Amino acid sequence: MRQNWRKVFNVAYKFVGKHDEAEDLTQDIFLKIFKALNTFDRRANFQTWIVSISRNLCIDHYRSVRKERQTVARDVDMSDLQPASAERGPYAVAEHQDLRAQLRVALETLPSTLRTAVVLRDLRELSYQEIADRLQLPEGTVKSRINRGRIELAHQLRRLQEKQPVRPRKRGGSRRSGVIE
Repeated sequence: MRQNWRKVFNVAYKFVGKHDEAEDLTQDIFLKIFKALNTFDRRANFQTWIVSISRNLCIDHYRSVRKERQTVARDVDMSDLQPASAERGPYAVAEHQDLRAQLRVALETLPSTLRTAVVLRDLRELSYQEIADRLQLPEGTVKSRINRGRIELAHQLRRLQEKQPVRPRKRGGSRRSGVIE
């Protein structure tokens, strides 16, 4: 655990973006790794196995949190919610424009393969199958690109909000993260 804590924590932090949540998730991951040690094939690379389990559990965590938010949102009676004003104030309009500009800049830094997948899914709201058909790729590759694109997009947005310079990724070649396309 001591030897691999930082690696697992980094995977968790990339998913949740908060230090305390990443620590909690890291502890949960190590409990699951400990319980699954008997399934480890000793011919495989142990660190690769740990990172793979970490990533899968982080994805499961993300999905469960997303489902919780959707459930909470369904429990709210929409008739009880009324905006304070139908019009946005000047501050809200400016903030919205800033966020849109940051999103545009951050999207431009993504490799085109990731950017296309994220835009089709999150902005145009196409299904995974529709995207796979349009790009002529397997659905698993589409899901992988969307996931990697979202992670990279969040990273770039965080950089922008911290006023750090955003460096565009090289076009054409993609940085390998160990994920098979």
